[in-house]
Amino acid sequence: MGSLNGKKKLVVLQLTGGNDYLNCVVPYTNQHYYDGRPTIRVPEEDVIPLNGDVGFHPAMAPMKELFDQGDMAIIHGVGYPNPSRSHFRSMDIWHTCEPDKVATEGWLGRALREIDPNGENVVGGVNFGGVLPRALACPGVPIASVNDLENYGLLTSMAENEQRKEALEVFSRMYTPAIGKGWVGDYLGKTGINALKGVDILRSSIDSYSSTVEYADNPIAKNLKSIAQVMFADVGTRVFYTSHGSFDTHTGELATQNNLWTEISRAVMDFYADLKEHNAQDDVILLMFSEFGRRLKDNGSGTDHGQAGVSFVIGDSVKGGMYSEYPSLHPSDLVEGDPKFSLDFRGVYSDILENWLHVDPVPIVEGQFEKPNVLI
Repeated sequence: MGSLNGKKKLVVLQLTGGNDYLNCVVPYTNQHYYDGRPTIRVPEEDVIPLNGDVGFHPAMAPMKELFDQGDMAIIHGVGYPNPSRSHFRSMDIWHTCEPDKVATEGWLGRALREIDPNGENVVGGVNFGGVLPRALACPGVPIASVNDLENYGLLTSMAENEQRKEALEVFSRMYTPAIGKGWVGDYLGKTGINALKGVDILRSSIDSYSSTVEYADNPIAKNLKSIAQVMFADVGTRVFYTSHGSFDTHTGELATQNNLWTEISRAVMDFYADLKEHNAQDDVILLMFSEFGRRLKDNGSGTDHGQAGVSFVIGDSVKGGMYSEYPSLHPSDLVEGDPKFSLDFRGVYSDILENWLHVDPVPIVEGQFEKPNVLI
């Protein structure tokens, strides 16, 4: 048992903007890939082979170690029926598990409500980033949204009611994009004060943190370090959320994707090393996903919005390997020019909910879906 007393933690890293699946896990022996991408492609000699069919983008080289160790599950062809190419709508579907209507409750918010029905732990879920993701938004569920852990404690000086009122107005502007204006008043009435109460708890985690790992000076590395700081303080947080991007590579894709995956790969490896150093590797998994992949054919300098994508689950408790089927790139198998999904993302969630967080997935994802079964 690790240092976190066996309480399983989930870290979610959202690849915002539509990560190009085909240039991330590259089908380097598939001629259809090269035919569709005369300019925006990863040359075969640069690919880091995972097997005889697919390999990593060269910027993902650090993470090859995790795959070789059996600590990374690569889940192919993840998506959902009747996909949307809208960033906002597709991400909303991933966040709420509602493909047919706009929902108000996020899947992780629902999970946290099951884990802590009375909302007793005000830091049960923590987002590291400027805007609360809809995945965590759920009325009555306290969530802390931290933009900068180093300065988060400044809110604790707000002893006067007027100052706290002003702070809640800031929270209101932060939460509105996630839940819509109609819900803000009620949502903040139940959770805003609790979020402020969590300030002292989260800020104190910095003082108790010690590590030999030196994280890079970029946003995703800083956020993963902040997650480690709160996690190792063991204040009861079960779900950690952050994002990085933008992967919306309509133009300048080759340089942009290379930079993004260089930052993510190094940050993930540093975070994983931190888990090992703190003997927490058995109790933490990391999920990485994006709202959709990109089209097979490039547009000359980038790629446009597509359908099927790839998800990753990383951790010592993961059964490493490849899951689901890599989409066919044969022209007759494409859907409107896009690789077709082969596994519903709600099956990935169901696997994590049932086998990691130990809550019933059916009411959260609203149905039963094929699970990849990536956990030991």
